Amino acid sequence: MDEDVSRRTIAVYVKTGKLTARALAYALGAAARQIRKAQRAGQAPHGKQSARKLMRHGGDTSGMELPGDTRLFDRVARRWGVDYAIRPVQKGKYLLLFKANQADAITGCFSEYSQRMLNRGKGRRLPMREQLKQAQEQARRQPELQRDREKEVAREDR
Repeated sequence: MDEDVSRRTIAVYVKTGKLTARALAYALGAAARQIRKAQRAGQAPHGKQSARKLMRHGGDTSGMELPGDTRLFDRVARRWGVDYAIRPVQKGKYLLLFKANQADAITGCFSEYSQRMLNRGKGRRLPMREQLKQAQEQARRQPELQRDREKEVAREDR
């Protein structure tokens, strides 16, 4: 019982001229931040990380070649919640390292990534000049607004 209570008890030391509610709240907030930081240090990192960290926190790792945009893969991988590392191999080519026990999640993530890469083709975009020409044509097609301006009749009473 004593051990349980001592584990749950923390000591906060505050050196201040006058202990106000604001100073006490700041001190307790700082203590809470320190506790959260200590808890996070014990957990394994998630998401994108260095290859060294990925290898450290246990399990086998696998790799595959990742062509294309790494930022787009980052967005997709965050949605899937996978742990991975990206290492450049050549210009425009990267090596994707991931945990072997997350192979199913990586497969789904990679299929979504490749689908987005295919849909992202530059052939679908119009050049800026073409967009401007289309906007000019739309502006010409729209009828001009007729505004009737009426002058105010000057008051004779003045």
